[in-house]
Amino acid sequence: MKWLALFAAVPLIAWLPLPDFWIFQLNYIGLYALTCLGLVLLTGVSGLTSFGQAAFVGMGAYTTAWLTLNLGMSPWMTLFVGLALTGVSALVVGLITLRMSGHYLPLATISWGLALYYLMGNLDALGKYDGLLGLKSLSIPGPEGDFDLGQGRAFFVLTWLILMVAAMGFTHLLDSRAGRAIRSLKNGTQMAEAMGINTFRYKVTVFILAALLASVAGWLMAHFQRTVNPSAFGLKMGIEYLFMAVVGGVGYVWGAIVGAGLIKLMDDQLQVLLPRLIGTSGSYEVIVFGIALVLVLKYLPDGLWSLVARHLPRRNRTEDWTHAEALEERNKPCPGEVVLDVQNIRKQFGGLVAVNDICFQIKAGQIVGLIGPNGAGKSTTFNLITGVLPLTSGTVTFQDETISGLPSRDIARRGMARTFQHVKMIPDMTVLENVAMGAYSRSHRGVLSGMLRTNVAEERRLFKEAQHQLERIGIGHTLHELAGNLAMGQQRLMEIARALCADPALLLLDEPAAGLRHKEKLALADVLRQLRGEGVSILLVEHDMDLVMKVCDHLVVMEFGTLLTQGTPEEIQQSPAVRAAYLGTEH
Repeated sequence: MKWLALFAAVPLIAWLPLPDFWIFQLNYIGLYALTCLGLVLLTGVSGLTSFGQAAFVGMGAYTTAWLTLNLGMSPWMTLFVGLALTGVSALVVGLITLRMSGHYLPLATISWGLALYYLMGNLDALGKYDGLLGLKSLSIPGPEGDFDLGQGRAFFVLTWLILMVAAMGFTHLLDSRAGRAIRSLKNGTQMAEAMGINTFRYKVTVFILAALLASVAGWLMAHFQRTVNPSAFGLKMGIEYLFMAVVGGVGYVWGAIVGAGLIKLMDDQLQVLLPRLIGTSGSYEVIVFGIALVLVLKYLPDGLWSLVARHLPRRNRTEDWTHAEALEERNKPCPGEVVLDVQNIRKQFGGLVAVNDICFQIKAGQIVGLIGPNGAGKSTTFNLITGVLPLTSGTVTFQDETISGLPSRDIARRGMARTFQHVKMIPDMTVLENVAMGAYSRSHRGVLSGMLRTNVAEERRLFKEAQHQLERIGIGHTLHELAGNLAMGQQRLMEIARALCADPALLLLDEPAAGLRHKEKLALADVLRQLRGEGVSILLVEHDMDLVMKVCDHLVVMEFGTLLTQGTPEEIQQSPAVRAAYLGTEH
């Protein structure tokens, strides 16, 4: 209903008795907001800073201008040609630049933007810096002649309907399997890879989506202004687009519209007011914008829309998945079958040997504890087994398949799930959404399906599985809480539920009892025993020796990165070498 109301409001606003000047302004706001909307997805949600979006706007604008002026092609056809060219360009640029991190990515996008700007300004075919003139406005063919959209109300309806469609598509996308993967790109890539998510592929996909939206804005702008020249697509505009998105709220879909509207209106007003106040002409509005950006980043880092968002009621997801089909389960290994075989694994960081020739096995339905003093190398061993860190030497075999050298996402897809020593999650997603990410490799719907909302049945199956695992672990009542609001102990339980959503053959738990109360530890022990009874193998790193001795069938003891000893809990308790490692004495 909300979207129907918004779509209905667009033509109603167009026919209100507003002055033509304001309709003209709203047209520009809509054009700028389209590009800013791509930046919300790219920068605000995915954490990828780009100063080169104006270059993609230029690609859409120049493509339609050249094709319509030189080949007489219909502007409606040039839109798709421009999207194709922009998509290919964004793919090439993304494959090259998105492997960079830190400040290298923004610098790479600046270089891309400058290169395209000077290319457009120096090609004779594109009119050099004078650009291409004489474009026709968009028109819709009809039986009684073409209907000219012009620069007024009809163009407003087209632009804002496209903007609303894009906003709806992005909103639906972020509330989907693919959207949850995208939301993990900003601060949770290691966790996402451990869930089977190819984060680089999603980075490229988001980069292309933002570029395509900018290309549509360029196509509209070319026929709105009826002229195209490089000045509108240089680095200055690339910075302004990012500025608009940040001021409006770079993490919010509606922040793109707020930021574009505010900056466009302020720009026009300041160009008139400042020369009157100062008594001389000049681009003083740029100084004001610079000061404003510093203030926003200091006192309102989430942008203006965050002020609105915090007062909007947060609606809980409708629990409509009760009768959904269950997700398919993996075939579990036979009892006693070797699930994991670790042979002589070694990890060396320069001259430091963190893990030195560790060997052990885990059999189906067995809980193996990996214990040792702090700094023994337990978490590093976890990371070597799960592919987070590459092996220096040695082999890891999982269900008769060598997984040494595979990335963690490929290992996860084979049926290995894990938690982390320090809880990794997306704090601004609900507990249900965080846990549903664990079942990523058991589902397949992608970006387009999320935007078009053809993934409803699969989403219900994912949430049904997530709710089941949360109830199984004893925190089903936290379903709709934001994950960041949970206590530390509940966050750890949430991580276990997320790992269980993957339906693993081998579950690796890194200090799961840390932060849990006594009753929660007892419940955790019951869950671990239940999993063992269902054929799930578990590798457990834990400092709570009481829990370890209660649930583990076999213990592997490490000290200073080496294997100290291994055996049953009773044998380990009687071992003088283990007592010496923990207490510093054999007595």
